[in-house]
Amino acid sequence: MKALLASLILSLSFLTHLRAAEDPKMIALRTADDARVAAMLHPTAAALDTVLSPDLHYAHSNGKVDSKASLTTSLLNGEAKYISYKYFERTFTLPAPELALMTGRFEVQAVVDGVSMTTTIGYLAVWRLENGQWKFLAWQSCKIPPAK
Repeated sequence: MKALLASLILSLSFLTHLRAAEDPKMIALRTADDARVAAMLHPTAAALDTVLSPDLHYAHSNGKVDSKASLTTSLLNGEAKYISYKYFERTFTLPAPELALMTGRFEVQAVVDGVSMTTTIGYLAVWRLENGQWKFLAWQSCKIPPAK
């Protein structure tokens, strides 16, 4: 009986996870974030404008804070160049109908002010539904030190 109950709970958990993964809002959010990452790896003014909110507040792991204008300028003039993103975790939650939180960890390779770096980052991002489109509103990140 215990084995049957455990199997049923596991099946329900899997189905709940599957339904969440198939939820249209979650698909739209993952798609929007994939577009944001692509825009940061290969920046153009049009691509960045499509994904970034006019109200963007972007706090880098080094403490620097950018607006939409300053982040766009930094990416377009090559001051900051992102080489690769490798997500280890990326989870979305919906605290309100038009807001989404994204949390997780990723490894980033970047060149900032001519200095190359590879860092593991923990982050909290906020997405807001603006005129029917998910826009990247806020980012707060911190460096995760290597395991000893």
